[in-house]
Amino acid sequence: MPLVPMSLLLGDARGTGRGLGAMNVIQLELAEAIVAGAEQAGRPVVLQISENTVDYRGGLAPLLRASIAIAERATVPVCVHLDHATRVELVEEAVELGCPSVMFDASKLDYDSNVAATAQVAAWCHERGASVESELGEVGGKDGVHAPGVRTQPGEASAYVEATGVDALAVAVGSSHAMTTRTAALDNELIARLADAVEVPLVLHGSSGVPDEGIVAAIHAGMTKVNIATHLNATFTRAVRAALTDESRVDPRKYLGAGRDAVAGEAARLLTLIGGPRVDRAV
Repeated sequence: MPLVPMSLLLGDARGTGRGLGAMNVIQLELAEAIVAGAEQAGRPVVLQISENTVDYRGGLAPLLRASIAIAERATVPVCVHLDHATRVELVEEAVELGCPSVMFDASKLDYDSNVAATAQVAAWCHERGASVESELGEVGGKDGVHAPGVRTQPGEASAYVEATGVDALAVAVGSSHAMTTRTAALDNELIARLADAVEVPLVLHGSSGVPDEGIVAAIHAGMTKVNIATHLNATFTRAVRAALTDESRVDPRKYLGAGRDAVAGEAARLLTLIGGPRVDRAV
């Protein structure tokens, strides 16, 4: 089916009290696995390509075009999204290549500079029909430069959304990027206050470090989009490592396929958890 706009996926999830799973793609097998998992679960999904991955691959176009092609042949709704882009030129390239949703991350800037830069990017993207996510309040663990104790304040979040016109807001509520243990404790009271304060869906980054029950509680409190990367990378790596214990196995399809199958199963489980039965927000 055609790519589904992020606004439709977020609106449906928020309107029904569900979450929307968003999972990061580094190579083709991960994109295939995530969509296969979404089809197993019968849930929508967002395929995300980060700026770090773009730099690793030496450019955006090949992986983005492949991800769009995989999304378009899916039997469930799929959106493709540029994640954590700090460079305006990368945002513009993604939109011009047909990416319907981007995250522009100006969170390292001071508040006024963040607002000015994000508002300009959002206006440009909206003119071309693309959705924009941004971040306010640094999420921990991103290249070691963010303070894990930082929290997004509701009043500032409300003013920021109004000033920038963004379509979704990533907030700092206790999660941290690149965690390999699922021990993060989220501030659900703050999530509820943020959800009441802003008019757009909230996004949870660093969800790989959050246990299942924490993800469900965050959605219950008002979180909508749930980003997962490291946890699925670890799932892929474990399966590949196990496959490579057979030293006679030299065909990459044999071990990459094992990783792809493992991620498909875990993606299906997580997407069912995230987008499960309706949950009414706590009052």
